[in-house]
Amino acid sequence: MQSQKYHGYDVWGHAILEQEGILQPERYASSGTITQGGKLVEASGVLGHFDTEEDAQLAGVSWARAWVDAHR
Repeated sequence: MQSQKYHGYDVWGHAILEQEGILQPERYASSGTITQGGKLVEASGVLGHFDTEEDAQLAGVSWARAWVDAHR
């Protein structure tokens, strides 16, 4: 999980390991969360599927930052 402070919000990027089959390479589902003062403001659904945990987390943070920009 990656987090950042952004315009008074805490934005989070999540990577959820998917294990669909033993012979398939690992993939990560991405999601984002926005909190303020310890309270949930908004959360995404699954944003996409990525080959690395870092890419999935970055996609979640990017979504959260874009949400904050659109709602300021």
